[in-house]
Amino acid sequence: MKLTIDGHSPIPIRRQLTEQLKHAIESGGVARDQALPSIRELAGFLGINANTVARVVEDLKQSGYVEARRGKGVFVASAPPVRPSPHLRESFLQETVIRAAALGMTADDLSVGVLSLTGVRPAALQETVEVLLVECSPPELDFFARQLEAHLPVRVDKVLLGDLAAVTRRQKQGGRWRAAVTSFCHLPQVERLLNGKGVPVIALLAEAHLETLHRLAQLPSGTRVGVASAAVETAHNLEHSIANAGLPNIALVGACPAEGAALGRLLRRVDVIVCSTAAAERVRALAGPSVQVIIDDRALDQRAIEMLAAVLVRPQPPNGRKRSQVAARATA
Repeated sequence: MKLTIDGHSPIPIRRQLTEQLKHAIESGGVARDQALPSIRELAGFLGINANTVARVVEDLKQSGYVEARRGKGVFVASAPPVRPSPHLRESFLQETVIRAAALGMTADDLSVGVLSLTGVRPAALQETVEVLLVECSPPELDFFARQLEAHLPVRVDKVLLGDLAAVTRRQKQGGRWRAAVTSFCHLPQVERLLNGKGVPVIALLAEAHLETLHRLAQLPSGTRVGVASAAVETAHNLEHSIANAGLPNIALVGACPAEGAALGRLLRRVDVIVCSTAAAERVRALAGPSVQVIIDDRALDQRAIEMLAAVLVRPQPPNGRKRSQVAARATA
């Protein structure tokens, strides 16, 4: 399996690696049911951050290309998805690269040109696409910012919901923001505060990972499940996502932050606790052997990312004309 990462490319490293691994699996370069190298091995071989590789593996799990087997590692799925005509697509790309080379264009020139034609402005170009992100707590701001910047060539301007009114008063128009992003529960308030600024407002949905839902679905009927995270908002959002899955065999008991007496009370009432990585150490210390711990750091719904991308590549109106507000709802 041949993998290469170009650190100077405008295409995010995460996207480069994800697409290469998908292609290797689709083309048979990695056999079905074959184990992938570990995250540490891939990161060391490619010279990139292990967290980036971990997110790539999670992307592949979400899209059905690989599956985690407890105690054994990550394996290519027995029936991974196949995009239409992979060989035809590869021939087209090879022909495009050859024709570009005949014109004196490098692969980097070609990738920048394609992004430019679609309306997306990567950092390598003159203008950076800026997105306003509004959330109610620093952990939620950090989570959504990491997810957005990993998937799209954007720069995220993070603003706490409580500070948004003051920020908007200092700015007569939306100015540099191509779009504003928030979660569903804050959508009406953000729309009201940005009214007249000409900034589309998109509501994003963060969901529990499919692997977490699969593990919960295997639990005995009547299993009591709780949720904990470093921030109470994150815990409630994760609980809401699990509730939306409609698993009939579990009973959601509640959600709480991973600090304070509330966590101890919740742990005494549950059989299973779902928590974030940041909260795992404290949860395990209090849970004891009778409570099963499932780690879940959530993932941004792919359809929500696609909705935001569609807004970002939309042609910009002439100067002086306002953009209409849009609320793009990502449903489970």
